[in-house]
Amino acid sequence: MIVDCGTYRAGRRTEGPEDFSDALEAVRAAGDGFVWIGLADPTEAEFDHAAEEFALHPLAVEDAVTAHQRPKLDIYQDSVFTVLKTAAYHPEDESVSIGELMVFLGDSYVMTVRHGEESPLKDLRAELEKQPELLAHGPAAVLYAICDLVVDQYLDVATELQTDLDELEAEIFSPGRVRGAAERIYGFKRQVVNFRKATFPLMEPALRLTRAGAGIAPGSGAGSWTGSGSGSGSGSGEVRVPYVPAELRPYFRDVADHLAKVNEVVESLDRLLSDILSANLAQVSVQQNDDMRKISAWAALAAVPTMIAGIYGMNFEHMPELRQPWGYPAALALMAGVCFGLHRLFKRAGWL
Repeated sequence: MIVDCGTYRAGRRTEGPEDFSDALEAVRAAGDGFVWIGLADPTEAEFDHAAEEFALHPLAVEDAVTAHQRPKLDIYQDSVFTVLKTAAYHPEDESVSIGELMVFLGDSYVMTVRHGEESPLKDLRAELEKQPELLAHGPAAVLYAICDLVVDQYLDVATELQTDLDELEAEIFSPGRVRGAAERIYGFKRQVVNFRKATFPLMEPALRLTRAGAGIAPGSGAGSWTGSGSGSGSGSGEVRVPYVPAELRPYFRDVADHLAKVNEVVESLDRLLSDILSANLAQVSVQQNDDMRKISAWAALAAVPTMIAGIYGMNFEHMPELRQPWGYPAALALMAGVCFGLHRLFKRAGWL
Protein backbone atom coordinates (compact mmCIF):
# COMPACT_ATOMS: atom_id res chain seq x y z
CA MET A 1 0.00 0.00 0.00
CA ILE A 2 1.08 3.61 -0.59
CA VAL A 3 1.67 5.27 2.76
CA ASP A 4 2.42 8.77 1.49
CA CYS A 5 3.43 10.65 -1.64
CA GLY A 6 4.90 14.13 -1.35
CA THR A 7 6.40 16.67 -3.74
CA TYR A 8 9.37 18.72 -2.52
CA ARG A 9 10.88 21.86 -4.02
CA ALA A 10 13.73 23.87 -2.52
CA GLY A 11 13.60 21.60 0.51
CA ARG A 12 9.92 22.24 1.29
CA ARG A 13 6.83 20.16 0.69
CA THR A 14 4.54 21.75 -1.86
CA GLU A 15 1.07 21.11 -3.18
CA GLY A 16 1.14 18.55 -5.93
CA PRO A 17 -0.84 15.75 -7.57
CA GLU A 18 -1.81 12.94 -5.24
CA ASP A 19 -1.07 10.36 -7.92
CA PHE A 20 2.66 9.66 -7.93
CA SER A 21 2.74 9.32 -11.73
CA ASP A 22 1.38 12.84 -12.17
CA ALA A 23 3.62 14.16 -9.39
CA LEU A 24 6.73 12.68 -11.00
CA GLU A 25 5.76 14.06 -14.40
CA ALA A 26 5.23 17.51 -12.87
CA VAL A 27 8.63 17.74 -11.16
CA ARG A 28 10.41 16.48 -14.26
CA ALA A 29 8.60 19.02 -16.41
CA ALA A 30 9.49 21.81 -13.98
CA GLY A 31 13.10 20.66 -13.80
CA ASP A 32 13.36 21.04 -10.05
CA GLY A 33 12.30 19.22 -6.92
CA PHE A 34 11.60 15.54 -6.35
CA VAL A 35 8.87 13.13 -5.33
CA TRP A 36 9.07 10.97 -2.20
CA ILE A 37 6.75 7.98 -2.29
CA GLY A 38 6.48 5.53 0.59
CA LEU A 39 5.16 1.96 0.29
CA ALA A 40 4.54 -0.60 3.03
CA ASP A 41 4.56 -4.36 2.44
CA PRO A 42 3.55 -4.08 -1.23
CA THR A 43 2.39 -7.11 -3.17
CA GLU A 44 3.79 -7.85 -6.58
CA ALA A 45 0.65 -6.54 -8.26
CA GLU A 46 0.74 -3.31 -6.23
CA PHE A 47 4.38 -2.75 -7.08
CA ASP A 48 4.08 -3.33 -10.84
CA HIS A 49 2.62 0.11 -11.58
CA ALA A 50 5.28 1.94 -9.56
CA ALA A 51 8.05 -0.12 -11.10
CA GLU A 52 6.83 0.68 -14.59
CA GLU A 53 6.42 4.39 -13.87
CA PHE A 54 9.86 4.78 -12.31
CA ALA A 55 11.51 2.41 -14.83
CA LEU A 56 12.97 0.28 -12.06
CA HIS A 57 15.25 -2.62 -12.91
CA PRO A 58 13.48 -6.03 -12.80
CA LEU A 59 16.08 -7.50 -10.44
CA ALA A 60 15.63 -4.63 -7.98
CA VAL A 61 11.85 -4.99 -8.23
CA GLU A 62 12.09 -8.70 -7.46
CA ASP A 63 14.25 -7.99 -4.41
CA ALA A 64 11.86 -5.29 -3.18
CA VAL A 65 8.80 -7.53 -3.44
CA THR A 66 10.23 -10.76 -2.01
CA ALA A 67 12.22 -9.05 0.79
CA HIS A 68 14.58 -11.06 3.04
CA GLN A 69 17.56 -9.44 1.34
CA ARG A 70 21.04 -8.84 2.65
CA PRO A 71 21.95 -5.17 3.26
CA LYS A 72 23.45 -3.95 0.00
CA LEU A 73 23.72 -1.16 -2.53
CA ASP A 74 23.14 -1.86 -6.23
CA ILE A 75 23.58 0.64 -9.04
CA TYR A 76 21.44 0.32 -12.16
CA GLN A 77 21.14 2.46 -15.26
CA ASP A 78 18.52 4.87 -13.89
CA SER A 79 18.46 4.22 -10.17
CA VAL A 80 20.35 3.30 -7.04
CA PHE A 81 18.84 0.49 -4.96
CA THR A 82 19.70 0.24 -1.27
CA VAL A 83 18.60 -2.42 1.20
CA LEU A 84 18.78 -1.81 4.95
CA LYS A 85 17.79 -3.93 7.93
CA THR A 86 15.93 -2.14 10.71
CA ALA A 87 16.19 -3.25 14.33
CA ALA A 88 14.12 -2.67 17.45
CA TYR A 89 14.66 -3.77 21.05
CA HIS A 90 11.73 -5.08 23.12
CA PRO A 91 12.42 -4.72 26.86
CA GLU A 92 9.43 -6.83 27.90
CA ASP A 93 11.10 -10.03 26.68
CA GLU A 94 14.61 -8.66 26.05
CA SER A 95 14.46 -9.54 22.36
CA VAL A 96 15.50 -7.86 19.10
CA SER A 97 13.23 -7.85 16.06
CA ILE A 98 14.53 -7.21 12.56
CA GLY A 99 12.63 -5.49 9.75
CA GLU A 100 13.58 -4.55 6.21
CA LEU A 101 13.70 -1.29 4.32
CA MET A 102 14.48 -0.65 0.64
CA VAL A 103 15.23 2.71 -0.96
CA PHE A 104 15.13 3.47 -4.68
CA LEU A 105 17.00 6.66 -5.56
CA GLY A 106 16.67 8.38 -8.94
CA ASP A 107 17.17 11.73 -10.62
CA SER A 108 13.93 13.25 -9.33
CA TYR A 109 12.44 10.71 -6.95
CA VAL A 110 13.06 8.58 -3.91
CA MET A 111 10.91 5.55 -3.17
CA THR A 112 10.93 3.74 0.17
CA VAL A 113 9.60 0.21 0.54
CA ARG A 114 9.33 -1.23 4.03
CA HIS A 115 8.65 -4.76 5.23
CA GLY A 116 7.77 -5.66 8.80
CA GLU A 117 6.56 -3.61 11.72
CA GLU A 118 9.95 -2.31 12.79
CA SER A 119 10.01 0.66 10.42
CA PRO A 120 11.76 3.91 11.39
CA LEU A 121 9.83 5.93 8.78
CA LYS A 122 6.68 6.62 10.79
CA ASP A 123 7.95 9.94 12.12
CA LEU A 124 10.97 10.48 9.86
CA ARG A 125 9.11 12.31 7.10
CA ALA A 126 7.64 14.84 9.54
CA GLU A 127 11.02 15.40 11.20
CA LEU A 128 12.80 15.75 7.88
CA GLU A 129 10.26 18.28 6.60
CA LYS A 130 11.36 20.52 9.48
CA GLN A 131 14.88 20.61 7.94
CA PRO A 132 14.43 22.24 4.50
CA GLU A 133 18.14 23.03 4.29
CA LEU A 134 18.83 19.28 4.29
CA LEU A 135 15.99 18.36 1.93
CA ALA A 136 17.27 21.00 -0.47
CA HIS A 137 20.07 18.55 -1.39
CA GLY A 138 17.50 16.42 -3.21
CA PRO A 139 16.45 12.76 -2.98
CA ALA A 140 19.82 11.69 -1.56
CA ALA A 141 19.01 13.70 1.58
CA VAL A 142 16.14 11.29 2.25
CA LEU A 143 18.48 8.33 1.81
CA TYR A 144 20.93 9.92 4.26
CA ALA A 145 18.19 10.58 6.84
CA ILE A 146 16.98 6.98 6.57
CA CYS A 147 20.50 5.56 6.95
CA ASP A 148 21.19 7.87 9.88
CA LEU A 149 17.98 6.87 11.66
CA VAL A 150 18.56 3.14 11.05
CA VAL A 151 22.12 3.35 12.42
CA ASP A 152 20.89 5.35 15.43
CA GLN A 153 18.47 2.48 16.07
CA TYR A 154 21.44 0.12 15.93
CA LEU A 155 23.22 2.18 18.58
CA ASP A 156 20.18 2.01 20.88
CA VAL A 157 19.82 -1.75 20.39
CA ALA A 158 23.54 -2.32 20.95
CA THR A 159 23.37 -0.33 24.21
CA GLU A 160 20.41 -2.39 25.44
CA LEU A 161 22.13 -5.64 24.51
CA GLN A 162 25.25 -4.54 26.37
CA THR A 163 23.15 -3.88 29.48
CA ASP A 164 21.45 -7.27 29.20
CA LEU A 165 24.81 -8.98 28.76
CA ASP A 166 26.22 -7.31 31.88
CA GLU A 167 23.21 -8.57 33.86
CA LEU A 168 23.52 -12.06 32.40
CA GLU A 169 27.24 -12.16 33.11
CA ALA A 170 26.70 -11.14 36.75
CA GLU A 171 24.03 -13.81 37.13
CA ILE A 172 26.04 -16.57 35.48
CA PHE A 173 29.06 -16.00 37.69
CA SER A 174 27.12 -15.47 40.89
CA PRO A 175 27.48 -18.11 43.66
CA GLY A 176 25.41 -21.19 43.03
CA ARG A 177 24.41 -22.90 39.84
CA VAL A 178 22.09 -21.08 37.42
CA ARG A 179 19.50 -23.37 35.82
CA GLY A 180 19.49 -23.34 32.01
CA ALA A 181 22.49 -21.01 31.83
CA ALA A 182 23.87 -22.54 28.64
CA GLU A 183 20.48 -22.28 26.89
CA ARG A 184 20.13 -18.63 27.91
CA ILE A 185 23.63 -17.78 26.70
CA TYR A 186 23.03 -19.57 23.42
CA GLY A 187 19.69 -17.77 22.92
CA PHE A 188 21.38 -14.44 23.61
CA LYS A 189 24.14 -15.29 21.16
CA ARG A 190 21.57 -16.08 18.46
CA GLN A 191 20.07 -12.61 18.92
CA VAL A 192 23.49 -11.00 18.62
CA VAL A 193 24.24 -13.04 15.48
CA ASN A 194 20.95 -11.96 13.88
CA PHE A 195 21.66 -8.35 14.82
CA ARG A 196 25.15 -8.69 13.38
CA LYS A 197 23.68 -9.84 10.04
CA ALA A 198 21.94 -6.48 9.87
CA THR A 199 24.86 -4.25 10.85
CA PHE A 200 28.01 -5.79 9.36
CA PRO A 201 26.94 -6.05 5.68
CA LEU A 202 25.77 -2.42 5.76
CA MET A 203 29.32 -1.17 6.24
CA GLU A 204 30.30 -1.58 2.59
CA PRO A 205 27.27 0.35 1.23
CA ALA A 206 27.81 3.04 3.87
CA LEU A 207 31.39 3.53 2.73
CA ARG A 208 30.35 3.60 -0.93
CA LEU A 209 27.84 6.36 -0.15
CA THR A 210 30.69 8.52 1.13
CA ARG A 211 31.99 8.56 -2.45
CA ALA A 212 29.45 10.77 -4.18
CA GLY A 213 29.32 10.80 -7.95
CA ALA A 214 27.89 12.54 -10.93
CA GLY A 215 24.64 11.54 -12.62
CA ILE A 216 23.99 8.52 -14.80
CA ALA A 217 25.06 8.85 -18.38
CA PRO A 218 21.81 8.47 -20.36
CA GLY A 219 21.62 5.23 -22.28
CA SER A 220 24.95 4.01 -20.95
CA GLY A 221 23.58 0.66 -19.76
CA ALA A 222 22.94 -0.94 -16.38
CA GLY A 223 25.62 -0.24 -13.87
CA SER A 224 27.23 2.51 -15.97
CA TRP A 225 27.61 6.06 -14.77
CA THR A 226 29.92 9.02 -14.96
CA GLY A 227 32.02 10.35 -12.12
CA SER A 228 34.60 13.05 -11.67
CA GLY A 229 36.59 14.85 -9.05
CA SER A 230 38.76 13.64 -6.24
CA GLY A 231 37.72 11.72 -3.18
CA SER A 232 38.47 8.68 -1.14
CA GLY A 233 39.41 5.80 -3.36
CA SER A 234 41.66 5.18 -6.28
CA GLY A 235 41.62 8.48 -8.14
CA SER A 236 39.65 9.90 -11.05
CA GLY A 237 38.61 6.47 -12.34
CA GLU A 238 37.02 5.58 -9.02
CA VAL A 239 33.52 4.10 -9.05
CA ARG A 240 31.13 6.48 -7.37
CA VAL A 241 27.47 6.33 -6.36
CA PRO A 242 25.33 8.52 -8.65
CA TYR A 243 22.53 10.85 -7.54
CA VAL A 244 24.41 11.61 -4.33
CA PRO A 245 25.80 15.18 -4.38
CA ALA A 246 29.26 15.83 -3.01
CA GLU A 247 27.78 18.08 -0.32
CA LEU A 248 26.32 15.00 1.38
CA ARG A 249 29.63 13.14 1.65
CA PRO A 250 30.32 14.38 5.23
CA TYR A 251 26.81 13.30 6.26
CA PHE A 252 27.25 9.77 4.95
CA ARG A 253 30.74 9.66 6.44
CA ASP A 254 29.21 10.43 9.84
CA VAL A 255 26.77 7.54 9.34
CA ALA A 256 29.64 5.22 8.44
CA ASP A 257 31.53 6.28 11.58
CA HIS A 258 28.53 5.52 13.79
CA LEU A 259 28.02 2.19 12.04
CA ALA A 260 31.67 1.29 12.66
CA LYS A 261 31.10 1.99 16.36
CA VAL A 262 28.03 -0.28 16.34
CA ASN A 263 29.98 -3.06 14.65
CA GLU A 264 32.73 -2.79 17.25
CA VAL A 265 30.16 -3.17 20.04
CA VAL A 266 28.49 -6.12 18.30
CA GLU A 267 31.85 -7.79 17.72
CA SER A 268 32.77 -7.40 21.39
CA LEU A 269 29.36 -8.75 22.45
CA ASP A 270 29.82 -11.80 20.24
CA ARG A 271 33.33 -12.50 21.56
CA LEU A 272 32.29 -11.97 25.16
CA LEU A 273 29.32 -14.30 24.78
CA SER A 274 31.60 -16.99 23.38
CA ASP A 275 33.94 -16.50 26.35
CA ILE A 276 31.03 -16.60 28.82
CA LEU A 277 29.68 -19.78 27.24
CA SER A 278 33.13 -21.44 27.45
CA ALA A 279 33.55 -20.26 31.03
CA ASN A 280 30.10 -21.57 31.94
CA LEU A 281 30.86 -24.98 30.43
CA ALA A 282 34.14 -25.06 32.35
CA GLN A 283 32.25 -24.03 35.48
CA VAL A 284 29.76 -26.86 34.98
CA SER A 285 32.61 -29.32 34.40
CA VAL A 286 34.35 -28.23 37.61
CA GLN A 287 31.06 -28.48 39.52
CA GLN A 288 30.50 -31.98 38.17
CA ASN A 289 34.01 -32.98 39.24
CA ASP A 290 33.32 -31.61 42.72
CA ASP A 291 30.08 -33.56 42.86
CA MET A 292 31.82 -36.75 41.76
CA ARG A 293 34.50 -36.30 44.44
CA LYS A 294 31.85 -35.84 47.09
CA ILE A 295 29.94 -38.88 45.92
CA SER A 296 33.16 -40.95 45.87
CA ALA A 297 34.10 -39.77 49.37
CA TRP A 298 30.71 -40.65 50.84
CA ALA A 299 30.76 -43.97 49.00
CA ALA A 300 34.16 -44.74 50.60
CA LEU A 301 32.82 -43.82 54.03
CA ALA A 302 29.86 -46.18 53.55
CA ALA A 303 32.06 -48.96 52.16
CA VAL A 304 34.16 -49.38 55.32
CA PRO A 305 31.36 -50.39 57.76
CA THR A 306 29.73 -52.38 54.97
CA MET A 307 32.94 -54.36 54.43
CA ILE A 308 33.47 -55.05 58.16
CA ALA A 309 29.83 -56.02 58.69
CA GLY A 310 29.98 -58.19 55.60
CA ILE A 311 33.01 -60.08 56.90
CA TYR A 312 31.42 -60.77 60.25
CA GLY A 313 28.17 -61.72 58.60
CA MET A 314 29.67 -64.71 56.75
CA ASN A 315 28.64 -67.05 59.65
CA PHE A 316 31.86 -69.07 59.89
CA GLU A 317 32.27 -70.89 63.21
CA HIS A 318 35.90 -70.00 63.81
CA MET A 319 36.28 -66.23 63.42
CA PRO A 320 38.38 -63.94 65.63
CA GLU A 321 36.69 -62.25 68.56
CA LEU A 322 33.32 -63.94 68.00
CA ARG A 323 33.10 -65.23 71.57
CA GLN A 324 34.54 -62.12 73.24
CA PRO A 325 32.04 -59.97 75.15
CA TRP A 326 33.70 -56.83 73.81
CA GLY A 327 33.82 -58.06 70.16
CA TYR A 328 30.64 -56.31 69.03
CA PRO A 329 31.51 -52.91 70.56
CA ALA A 330 35.04 -53.28 69.17
CA ALA A 331 33.72 -53.84 65.65
CA LEU A 332 31.48 -50.78 65.95
CA ALA A 333 34.38 -48.73 67.32
CA LEU A 334 36.59 -49.88 64.43
CA MET A 335 33.93 -48.83 61.91
CA ALA A 336 33.50 -45.44 63.56
CA GLY A 337 37.26 -44.86 63.85
CA VAL A 338 38.00 -45.70 60.23
CA CYS A 339 35.07 -43.58 59.01
CA PHE A 340 36.20 -40.66 61.18
CA GLY A 341 39.73 -40.89 59.81
CA LEU A 342 38.54 -41.04 56.21
CA HIS A 343 36.21 -38.09 56.80
CA ARG A 344 39.09 -35.99 58.13
CA LEU A 345 41.25 -37.06 55.19
CA PHE A 346 38.60 -36.18 52.58
CA LYS A 347 37.80 -32.91 54.35
CA ARG A 348 41.46 -31.88 54.30
CA ALA A 349 41.67 -32.77 50.60
CA GLY A 350 38.58 -30.64 49.80
CA TRP A 351 36.42 -33.56 48.71
CA LEU A 352 33.83 -32.86 51.43
